Order: sequence, then structure tokens, then C-alpha cells
Amino acid sequence: MDKLSINGDRGVRLPQSYNLKFIGDWGGANFHRICAWLTQEFCDRTGPQSRTSITSIRGGGLESLTQVEDGEADLAIATPAGLMPQALTGDGLFKRSMPHLRALGVLPQNDRLVMALHPKYGIKTFEELRAEKPALRIATSVDDGTNYIGHVTSKFLEAHGVSRATIESWGGKFLVAQRPEQCIAFVENGDADAIVQEAIMTPWWRGLIDSTTVVPLPAEPEALESLRQSTGLGTNILPAGFWDTLDHDLPALDFSDFIVFVRDDMAEDVAYLLTWCLVETRHMIEAQFKHIPPGRSPLSYPLDPRKMAQSPVPLHRAAQKYYAQAEYI
Repeated sequence: MDKLSINGDRGVRLPQSYNLKFIGDWGGANFHRICAWLTQEFCDRTGPQSRTSITSIRGGGLESLTQVEDGEADLAIATPAGLMPQALTGDGLFKRSMPHLRALGVLPQNDRLVMALHPKYGIKTFEELRAEKPALRIATSVDDGTNYIGHVTSKFLEAHGVSRATIESWGGKFLVAQRPEQCIAFVENGDADAIVQEAIMTPWWRGLIDSTTVVPLPAEPEALESLRQSTGLGTNILPAGFWDTLDHDLPALDFSDFIVFVRDDMAEDVAYLLTWCLVETRHMIEAQFKHIPPGRSPLSYPLDPRKMAQSPVPLHRAAQKYYAQAEYI
């Protein structure tokens, strides 16, 4: 931290140049945008030869955390936040423990995982689904050991008594892809007549629901409690009116918030500056979403530094120091 220059008027600066590797998403989603913002703000405040590269993922996202844990990358972003403590212990989806992962902060996204069916089935609850046993064609993310959505979907279905094996025993099948919009496309083109997916604030979801192409099912309280205990993900109710055709509150599984990860041995001055950029230049990333109402934005705003500091995984010691000095914790 002795290299760090902290000036109230000019902010935080480092005289050295750095070459950092960030890992975003597949290339066209929120993580790449966040990484680009951090790239600009970090390099503006470091030496003239500073560079950051932003690499994409090919799988479902878990590989980005593995690369940070193994020292192959400096920073990555992952969601949903509630699932991430299991990465440190090697539980659930995570087949190995990653004890060196630390957070710089949490960026807000108010999201849920929802199942919805074609109205031709006349099914409006999971109880009716279990009774009717239709041969559904369900679009969802692949559960391949890397995809958080696919993993949580499997747990979500199991908790409701309709596991993937059960669906297939009814004559149903799954159409799988990595990304949410790829799964939505299966429904839009008629290949699938049901979907389990997150990113519910997107125009893709709105188009499906408001056109009554599919009807969302309320998650069951017992299943949600079981999921809270097994995955760390809680209940997140979709309010009536969120979609034009939703005339009642809809219980759903929380799939919220992005954690910005680094290793515990990242240099303290670098981690401090990155955390400073996350908080003190947050208006720069907020401005990129302000044409979207906050409740429907893929990055919720305004960003609250106190909430950014409330990470479900331990903060890097330099991030902890920044939040404490700024009196956010």
C-alpha cells in the first residue's frame, strides 16, 4: 500500500504500470461491460503502460473462478451471489475447494429463476404439473458442471418433485444451451413449450410472458426453503405487474447479484484501487443503464456502497480496508 497515492481532489493513483487479465462473460452480457468500465477507470489511475485484457468464457462460468483461484487470471465476476460461498468449500456444483477467492464487492442485480409452461397445458401450479405428467419440451441451460443456471435448474426441479429424470419418464425432453437467450429462442421458434431460466428482466422474457406464449408457475414454499438450505439461494417474489399479464405476486427463486472476485494474494494497492474504482466511479456504470427503469435493469441502480460491501464471501483485505476507511462498514 506504500505505492498508493490518495488525494481527495485527484482520487487514488498508482505510479506503476500493470497488466491484468479480467474474465467477463460470453462476450455480449453484463460482465464484459463491467470489466470494460473497470479497465478504463483502473488504467486511468495507473502508469502509462498499464493494460488489461478481457477474456470470454465458453462454458457456464465456473471456469472463470477456477482461473482466478489457479492464478491464471486476476479478476472474474460470478452470479448468483448466494451460491458462491460453496466455491470456497468445494460444495454443490464446485467439485474442488477454492479457498483463495476473495471479493472486492457485490454489484446489484435483482433477478429470479422461473419456470413457465405453454398455456395449452392448462397447468398453473407445480401440484398440477405433478398430477398431469405432461410430455414437456423444456428449454434450459445445460447442467454440465460449469453452468450455474443449469445446476440451479436441476436443484429447482428436484425440490419441486419434477427432476430431469422424472420429466423424461413422462416422455418429456430437455433442449439445452449455455446462455439464457439461446434457451428463450427454443421457445420462440416452437421447439420447446416450457422453460426454466433466469434473467427475467430481459425483453426476451417479457415477450414470452406478455404474449402468453408461456405462463409462469409460482415456486412452492417448501421447495424454496429446501433450496435455501441446499444452495444458499432464497425466495425473491416477483410483484404483480412486473409483466403486463402478471396479476398476482409470484414466488420465485432468487438469482441475484454479481460478485467481483480476485485472489487473496492480489497486491493490496491494486485491490484497493480496483475497489475504489468500483465505488467511487460507480456513476460511470450506472449511466450505461439509466435508460432502463431500475427494477428492470440488468444492473440495478443506484449502487449502494454499503450493500456493495456486504459480500457472502470474504472481502480481500484491501477491499475491507477501503470500505472501513470510507465508513461503509
